[in-house]
Amino acid sequence: MRLLIMGPQGVGKGTQAERLCAHYSITHIATGDIFRANIKGGTQLGKQAQAYINKGQLVPDELTNKLVEDRLGQKDVEDGWILDGYPRNAGQVAALDEMLGRLGTPLDAVVALEADRDILLERMAKRAQIEGRSDDNPETIKARLAVYEKETKPLLDTYEKRGLLVRINGVGSIESITDDIIARLDARTK
Repeated sequence: MRLLIMGPQGVGKGTQAERLCAHYSITHIATGDIFRANIKGGTQLGKQAQAYINKGQLVPDELTNKLVEDRLGQKDVEDGWILDGYPRNAGQVAALDEMLGRLGTPLDAVVALEADRDILLERMAKRAQIEGRSDDNPETIKARLAVYEKETKPLLDTYEKRGLLVRINGVGSIESITDDIIARLDARTK
């Protein structure tokens, strides 16, 4: 199974991705992990990404796309994957379409976790306290949610038109949300 998991920051994408990977025996691919692995490994792509990160800049789409394609071509993802944190904009959707076409691995579904803004703000404030994450301060949280609303949320319409979108209420117990996702995904494959 090849999945995307999408939704705003704080909705539980990482948690649900890990649970789905365990259930379906597939690999969790988070773009942040791809960056870190390439930087730590000293790859050419990692060195290029590090140069942007060191300047406090976002890694450009062209480089991000290359890193993702390299990761999707590795042996451990042959039996399936869930991609978390990519695509984030329309250009990355087009790039992902081309990648998957070259690799001969079409998407099975796009899981969209949804929750009200107030709940997301509350969750991220709590996460900041528990994990001590400096990137979960009120200003940064609001900025990230605004970027999601402007650039990433519109991508859901693209996947809905393709018949790939599975919208999930991201509020409730972790277990009940996972059960809902699995039931909805399994129903699609029958």
